[in-house]
Amino acid sequence: MDDTVRAFVEKYRSAAMITARANGKAHVARCNVNVVNGKLWSSGTEDRVRTRNLRRDPRATLFIWGDDRAWVGIEAGVTMLSGPEGWQGNLDLRQSMGRNPEPVAFLKEMEEEGRLIYEFEITRVYGAYKD
Repeated sequence: MDDTVRAFVEKYRSAAMITARANGKAHVARCNVNVVNGKLWSSGTEDRVRTRNLRRDPRATLFIWGDDRAWVGIEAGVTMLSGPEGWQGNLDLRQSMGRNPEPVAFLKEMEEEGRLIYEFEITRVYGAYKD
């Protein structure tokens, strides 16, 4: 991910995540994204439709929008970080967004919710996102 895309993502975190259903039709879900340790991440849970879709076909497209018609499309392979790695990833993701929950209680909550991290391996970037 180049510096321009990274800066855009760090400024505008609201995204739509598109995955493929078993019948090939698109499934769209709103999510937040951010860069953590140089990787593009989003949070989800084990029981989400997009998680089931990604277990079958680990590819997604993100549409991230900004101000004044600025946007970026990102096509990516997706790896899911689950269990303790995913719970800690959620803490890292929250902290990257300027939030600082109490770690022990937060990690317990992430475990109870079945939280995981979607990690995007970017294969293509396009859009109207440059200044």
